[in-house]
Amino acid sequence: MTYDALELSLGDWQLLFTNWGDAKFRAGQVCQWIYAKKVFNYHDMSNLSKDLRNKLSENILMTLPIMIKQQSSRDGTRKFLWQLHDGNRIESVLLNHGDHKTACISSQAGCPLACTFCETGANGFHRNLTRGEILGQFLLMEKMNGADINNIVFMGMGEPLLNEDNVFAAIRSLNDKHMRNLGARHITISTSGIVPGIEDLADFEIPLRLSLSLHATNDELRSKLMPVNNKYPLQKVVNALKHYRERTGERITIEYALIDRVNDSVEYAYEMAALLDGLEPYINLIPFNPIPSRPELKRASDKSVKEFCRALTSLNIEFELRRERGGDIMAACGQLAGSLAS
Repeated sequence: MTYDALELSLGDWQLLFTNWGDAKFRAGQVCQWIYAKKVFNYHDMSNLSKDLRNKLSENILMTLPIMIKQQSSRDGTRKFLWQLHDGNRIESVLLNHGDHKTACISSQAGCPLACTFCETGANGFHRNLTRGEILGQFLLMEKMNGADINNIVFMGMGEPLLNEDNVFAAIRSLNDKHMRNLGARHITISTSGIVPGIEDLADFEIPLRLSLSLHATNDELRSKLMPVNNKYPLQKVVNALKHYRERTGERITIEYALIDRVNDSVEYAYEMAALLDGLEPYINLIPFNPIPSRPELKRASDKSVKEFCRALTSLNIEFELRRERGGDIMAACGQLAGSLAS
């Protein structure tokens, strides 16, 4: 039977070597080569016997995304276009913060949610990514970076909590001390408000950070911007966030893109305070990033942004006005296109 290396957990590797009549510790050696050293050719794994390297080559595939294109922004952001084995294309982004870097990873090819302000959703949904495809993006980005990447955010293409099994499996491999050994506090899941997924995240054995894409503070407007709100309206989402907060003790980040004459009025700042009362969230205000599919949507004016910020300050809500990154290469929030890219 043929396996794919990046689809295997440490336990899978251990069972495989046991079934081959080999030492169990070989699993850790192979995982160190792949996850720590970013060596993907079995023949280069020098502390394994030649016979074992041949056996691995014959039985365990090493299926990695193919990089089609890489772009660099003026601000140091890098965007990667990958092609998967079936021809689907996805994008991921490496954000440079100076003292550390963050990988923005995709979890689906396309997205089924069709949010009006997001280019990914305009391209439709193709399929979920596998555990290996999620891991492959990150490992190749690290290899190309030439050094470890400190943080991962699942904020690329797709809704991670609609691909929960594969996303959680990938995170287990990333967090495993015998594999990538990335700390839980360095991994963030961003969701549009998938209530069952938020509840599962609250009970997940690895205490991940959670970010909610809010973008509207009442059901009427949010359903227009984000159709997922029809299935999971705001009060159900807030209740799930409270459950997550109670179970984990982790602070929740709220993402809010300011769109001109859509959601940038001061009244929405007050609605936000009432909606999130008791959660003590951290608000990320995002300058809206223009997308080709919705040219009528514009970035909020400087005046509106200042008034919105002033209102949040008066309400004692902690927030940050996020600096745009990667907009000149269509790598900012909501701009990833995947199969539309060339």
